Amino acid sequence: MRVLSGMRPTSRLHLGNLLGALTNWKSLQEEYECFYMVADLHALTTDYADTKEIRGNTREMVIDWLAAGIDPKRSTIFIQSQIPEHSELHLLLSMFIPIPWLERCPTYREQLKEIKGKDLKTYGFLGYPVLQAADILIYKAEVVPVGEDQLPHLELTREIARRFNHLYKDIFPIPQARLTEVPRLPGIDGRKMSKSYDNCIYLSDSERVIREKIGEAITDPARKTLKDKGHPDICTIFNFHQIYNQKDVKDIEARCKKAQMGCKECKRNLANILVVALSGLHKRRKELSQNPRIINKILGEGREKASKIAKETLEEVKRVVGI
Repeated sequence: MRVLSGMRPTSRLHLGNLLGALTNWKSLQEEYECFYMVADLHALTTDYADTKEIRGNTREMVIDWLAAGIDPKRSTIFIQSQIPEHSELHLLLSMFIPIPWLERCPTYREQLKEIKGKDLKTYGFLGYPVLQAADILIYKAEVVPVGEDQLPHLELTREIARRFNHLYKDIFPIPQARLTEVPRLPGIDGRKMSKSYDNCIYLSDSERVIREKIGEAITDPARKTLKDKGHPDICTIFNFHQIYNQKDVKDIEARCKKAQMGCKECKRNLANILVVALSGLHKRRKELSQNPRIINKILGEGREKASKIAKETLEEVKRVVGI
């Protein structure tokens, strides 16, 4: 069975991306035929006015994927814009998609309200779910890994596939969701880890930067002195311990509640654990960054394989549509 997933190169990847997507992608390649896409066209839906970082972020993203264990021998890694069939299928699908289908998309309405300083009342932003459907259907992907909040997006793709099959010919499989359980990893300020909040620990951060960021992280605001008993359930650092230090988490919780451990000690312990946990990834990142030919070769091979499949699908689509 074939999997399609991707990420927009709008920023560097952080720990939330590693835990929320890359760890899952790595396991999926053990049992599926995986296609992983740098969704640079999707980056334009919100960042069309400032594109200077997209190419650089694309390279860094691929390096992060490889360093995190995405294996180009088992997964096809490619850049969306280099496969023009995505855009052509997007155009063909857009001919029969009712506009109300797009306007009722939850993410569309939410981001119009939440994203400030950008004009998102554009055709591209309204129609991005159709491009997303084209990304999936051009490879006839049967499985799409999503978080629960992304299910409405996939359901729209399923509706588009059903409508095409009904109008023309039954050629597209109806993709199924592979629900991904994403651990809640906050940023260093306690909010959701996000570039827009400037609260991320990036996969490319050095050991020194990681230690500095952990040292600045928000802990229990009610704990003013070492003698005050802590409340781990509202502490950002404890949340990290629950994910990266499960062996000692019960002991840390008990000591914090009894005021037997200070926040500085707790942060220092976490920083040591994070540095060790990311050391292998950092070593692979350094090797890959120093060998750009490897990245070029992987992307070239991925482009070739993805292009072959996309061309075959588009030819079939045109034939059944009658153009």
